[in-house]
Amino acid sequence: MGEGVALELKLLMAAVVIGLVQLLWAAGAARAQQDMKWAAGPRDTPMPVSGVAARLHRALWNFIETFPFFAAAILANAVAGRLGADLTIWGAWLYVGGRAAYAPLYAMGVPMLRTIVWAVSLVGLVMVIWALFR
Repeated sequence: MGEGVALELKLLMAAVVIGLVQLLWAAGAARAQQDMKWAAGPRDTPMPVSGVAARLHRALWNFIETFPFFAAAILANAVAGRLGADLTIWGAWLYVGGRAAYAPLYAMGVPMLRTIVWAVSLVGLVMVIWALFR
């Protein structure tokens, strides 16, 4: 039974939790602006949100755009037996840390720091991808 779960796989699950938190946060903020009858119905007529709720929605979609690449990169490294390398560990930490910080910064409307944090998460993703080719 010896070995535990690789740190990178734990960080992949941390990213899943971040995504779920963002989903619930965005949905809660949207419901505060939208009528519950509309939310429980077929939603045939769009009911846009604004302010923080709209920013949380955009932050969630930004996460959804990068997460599949991160998951695929971590899993590809796992299958190839490449986990535990500096590139995969540090890359996974950068991605997860960046994604954890991104949504609150976006919700608060912090422009430049938010972009830097996004870039840090992207660098982490590239590091994990690069690890497979080293």
